[in-house]
Amino acid sequence: MSVGDAAGRGGLTAGQVLARNAVSVLGAEHGSVVVFGHGYGTDQTVWRGIVERLAGEHRVVLFDYVGSGRSDLAAYDEQRYDSLHGYAEDLIEVLDAVGVSRVLFVGHSVSGMIGALASIRRPDLFRRLLMVCPSPRYIDDGDYRGGFSRADVTGLLDAIDANQLAWATSLAPIVTARPDRPEITERVREQFAATPPRIATHFARVTFLSDTRHRLSEIPVPCVVLQSQGDIIAPPHIGAYLRDHIPDCTLVTLDASGHFVHLAEPELIETHIRAAL
Repeated sequence: MSVGDAAGRGGLTAGQVLARNAVSVLGAEHGSVVVFGHGYGTDQTVWRGIVERLAGEHRVVLFDYVGSGRSDLAAYDEQRYDSLHGYAEDLIEVLDAVGVSRVLFVGHSVSGMIGALASIRRPDLFRRLLMVCPSPRYIDDGDYRGGFSRADVTGLLDAIDANQLAWATSLAPIVTARPDRPEITERVREQFAATPPRIATHFARVTFLSDTRHRLSEIPVPCVVLQSQGDIIAPPHIGAYLRDHIPDCTLVTLDASGHFVHLAEPELIETHIRAAL
């Protein structure tokens, strides 16, 4: 299948899907395919430092979730995107539109679980998942410690609603956890602030209220979880939880801090991508 041959499940042509998600296909025509999914509040540009080094040998696919980056904002449907399943369906449509299968999917944060849901629905499209700082549930639940209380999440949503710019400015240094790299903090702040306010709040609600723990045992492909240290979004014990609940999962603890290790240490993430290939 080539680009332009496929159609999305919503009746969209492949070209419309590619435009909707601002899809970029780079690198070699043949060989392994690596697909990158960004996390909440960012877009595909966060992967550029890694992609530039991979594209000479591999085919690379980048895209923006609807509502992020250069995606078609008019396509944002709160009903479709009221759960992670809507984003997983978009990921499937993107892969079908590009005409690729058995890809290595590299997903940051919530994209790890989006990739997991997509692989359960269409295992033929994936050969392996590489999750960077993922979490199956962010809110504490009984003995499960996600790292946030429901009140924490409510406060986060209220802060976005009240003043998105101030929220982005205060949160960026906490989640990057790299005071030695102020340019990384500033880049994350800019991305957080650039998301349209209505979408920023809705996507945050869907992300931080999501719970995919009950689906982990269904993941049909091997997974690698890259867990950084000092990550308040996905605390270190989350990596161990995923390792213990995904049938074929390898946990790698990175010698790096913060939730945006792919921006701060792109060479480190590239090393693990090459190992997964």
